[in-house]
Parts: sequence; structure tokens; C-alpha cells
Amino acid sequence: MNAFQEFYSKTYPDRWKELERALLRESEKSVRDCFGGHANYVMDQASIRAGLALGVRPGDLVLDLCAAPGGKSLILAEALEGRGSLTANELSSQRRRRLKEVISTHVPGNLQSLILVTGFDGNQFGLRKKESYDRVLLDAPCSSERHQMEADPSMTEWKESRSRQLSQRQYSLICSALLSLKPGGTLLYSTCSISPFENDGVIERLLTRKGDQVRLDPETGDLTDLEKSPFGFRIFPDRSGGSGPIFLSRLLRT
Repeated sequence: MNAFQEFYSKTYPDRWKELERALLRESEKSVRDCFGGHANYVMDQASIRAGLALGVRPGDLVLDLCAAPGGKSLILAEALEGRGSLTANELSSQRRRRLKEVISTHVPGNLQSLILVTGFDGNQFGLRKKESYDRVLLDAPCSSERHQMEADPSMTEWKESRSRQLSQRQYSLICSALLSLKPGGTLLYSTCSISPFENDGVIERLLTRKGDQVRLDPETGDLTDLEKSPFGFRIFPDRSGGSGPIFLSRLLRT
């Protein structure tokens, strides 16, 4: 048993074999009609659910902190219904070009003025834009085990230390996201990882260190059909019909 198998068989002792098989199968995709049929965009069903979970309303000032490739940005922009604004931020110039292409192709021309694409370091964004947004999505860079397994099913190069290092980066990003949020605003944290370090671990650390500024959203009626985790919700392919994995946690700035 290699390090990957050993770690996740201990993390998910009652379901790992089933979860592993589901991760190795092709994920379930959906075709979204964007902006009333203006264009179609193919996304994993779990990713669609994560974008909707932020609960954007017309008139909101919204930030997508790590926005590329842009599928969730389309969901957020569509929910504005022509009012408010969306800042779609992406540090990588290559990924930012892809993000701009997605927006220009899928958003009607008369609505593109609502979207500002920026290229700032997400870790510093909160210092630039303190308390500026009503709703913030942080779809954090993560281990993305399902994509890794497509290239290397045996995951011979996997190391626990990399997941721990990513969780440090994710914590920095979520602190920045929190800083950019107005008091009373909503933060949605998501990853496509199955690692507890990168999911519940990041949220637990945030609540422990900044509990005077943030709390879990107590109103989660729209998420009750999802699998509950200690500090959020999971959409994992072994229990979702093949979509995911997605972890999401919705928080309120106090």
C-alpha cells in the first residue's frame, strides 16, 4: 500500500474503496444554458451547486477570488440579473486569458460591463479591498485528487506534505477573502479535494483563530440534502451519482 492509499484508507475507513472507484470513473457533467440560452457551458454538477451556494442576489458586489477557468463566475454573474458587479480575480496570466475568453464568449455584451477581471495575488486582495464585497467565493487551489488520478491512477508521487502545504496557502487565501468581505457578508469556501487538511481543517483553523470575525452560516436549509462534514458539506462521487468531489462551507462575517 503506497502513501496515498494508506492515508485515504485511514481517512475514510468505511468507504475508501468505493470512493476510490468513483474517483477513477469519469465525472458527471451538465450543460448549463448561460443567460437564458446565450451560450452553453459544460460543468461538473457539484461545481454548479457550489457556485449557486453563495446565494448571489441582484445588486450584490461580488468577488470570485480565484476565478479561472470561469464556470462559477458565470453562475455568479448570471445571478446578478444585470445589477451589481462581479470582480473575477486570477493571478496566473495564462489562466486569466482563459477566464476572459469564457466571459467574452458566454456573457451577453450588454452585461460584460458588470464584470471586472483582475490579476492580483489573492493573498493580498483583502488588504487592497477591505470590507468591499457583499459576497465572496473562494474556490481555492487544491490537491484535486480526481484530476491527478486521471494521469496517475496509482498516485505513486502523492505526498501528505503537499496537502498540508496547500492548506497553509488556502488558509492565507481565506483570511484575505474574509478581510475583503463587508460585515454581514457571506463567504463560500470550496475545493475539489478530498483531503481533510484542505477542507474542514482550513475552516476549523479560521474559526479558531478568527472566531470574533466569522461564523458558520446557521441557515443551511438549501444544503441539507448534501453530506454533512464537521465544518461544511461534501459532494463526493461515491454518494452523489458520480459528480464531485466538492467540499463547501458557507460563512458569515460578523
